[in-house]
Amino acid sequence: MERELTKGTRVDHEKYGHGIITDVTLTQYEVLFERGGKLMFNKQRFQATVLEEGEPEESGATVLDTDLLIEAIEAVLDRHGALQETVPLGDKWVGGTLLLQPANPELKPKEIPIETFFHKIVMLRDRLRVMEQQINSHSVLTDEEKVNLQQYVTRIYGSLTSFNILFSERKHYFVGAGKKQD
Repeated sequence: MERELTKGTRVDHEKYGHGIITDVTLTQYEVLFERGGKLMFNKQRFQATVLEEGEPEESGATVLDTDLLIEAIEAVLDRHGALQETVPLGDKWVGGTLLLQPANPELKPKEIPIETFFHKIVMLRDRLRVMEQQINSHSVLTDEEKVNLQQYVTRIYGSLTSFNILFSERKHYFVGAGKKQD
């Protein structure tokens, strides 16, 4: 890069994707990427396409678009599964229980509140999504390896479609291979 970049500059890096310059030192840029987190780059060797110039700093004040910062933080939190959307349980199941009855009459059945079971299903789905993101953005895996791993994840989703009856909204359903979500 020939010119000096400022905090808040949005960039697109070949390897790490979209990012925002969050700090500028005498010799380095600190960039927060959607894929890859926070990285430091030597100013003289930093190669990225500038998407939007940051505002020049005035008397040492930090200028950073808070909407972009929030977007970047949400992307990082989502990538690591820290953001969980609220997924409603179907009304007919609220307050219900799941009964696991052993075939052996000498053993006691296990009763689990459906809300507890549903919460675990939603957490499983969210973690599968994070795993998908990790696979798709992995820097070492080849495209063929990514496709092969993605096929396993899709089959897992297909195996979990039986639990779709618990979801209130169709948009939250598990969808396996060969099925289209409405």
